[in-house]
Amino acid sequence: MSGLQLMIPPFVACMVLVAMLSYLGLHVIAREVIFVDLSLAQMAALGGLTALLVHVAPDSGTAYLFALLATALGALVFALTRTSGAKGRVPQEAFIGIVYVVASAAAILVANKVPGGGEAIEKTLTGSILWVTWPTIAKLAVAYAALGVFHYVLRHKFLTISFHPEEAERAGWKIRWWDFWFYLSFGVVITLAVPVAGVLMVFSFLVVPAVVAFLFTRDMRRLAYIAWGSGALASILGLWLSLAGDLPTGPLIVCMYGVVLVGAIALRRVAGATG
Repeated sequence: MSGLQLMIPPFVACMVLVAMLSYLGLHVIAREVIFVDLSLAQMAALGGLTALLVHVAPDSGTAYLFALLATALGALVFALTRTSGAKGRVPQEAFIGIVYVVASAAAILVANKVPGGGEAIEKTLTGSILWVTWPTIAKLAVAYAALGVFHYVLRHKFLTISFHPEEAERAGWKIRWWDFWFYLSFGVVITLAVPVAGVLMVFSFLVVPAVVAFLFTRDMRRLAYIAWGSGALASILGLWLSLAGDLPTGPLIVCMYGVVLVGAIALRRVAGATG
């Protein structure tokens, strides 16, 4: 198999991930819950390790169920700790950080009792994008398509709560209820993405394209287009340079997201200076 053929599955996987994660990243930036994906990823990892502890086969349907249940618990916590009004007494990011730290510590404790627990934690961090298989990509695409339909049907609720929460409060919506469903669907996305791409890549796919988009516009449609485009560009650059330079794929893709962000900042400054 040639190097180019080897890169086709990672390329397709990256495009699937970018399509979903860059959109959700717009919600994350608007809600100012930047590290929510790290917390939910750690909850999923804790659930997966717990499954191993009770002798469930790794990568099985039951193991995914354990991960999803742990993620649902995190979603419930984030829904209940949402601050009302402009600012709450305690920023929600503080609760997100606490969940991340506690879940990380618990995962280490569980991993200590599980054969191969250390390898499982390392895989959570780095993923295995270079060795992703077509069946895994197909499962990811189908799941994300279903979640995309879910978000499209409920787009008015989710977008209003993320971008205009004061309107949702005035309308008397049960915001914590809708938040739970948002974070639960978000957790499913993260649970499926982390084994493929790892926490570092998932965080980059989620946050960097959204930040790039917010540098240039506040229009929702344009935000989505810019986020998708910048995410795709960074992924393609990372894959191409990895192939050309025989370098580790995941870390290089993450670095390219950083390069694209720096380029976007420079472009924004130039546009602002000439505008």
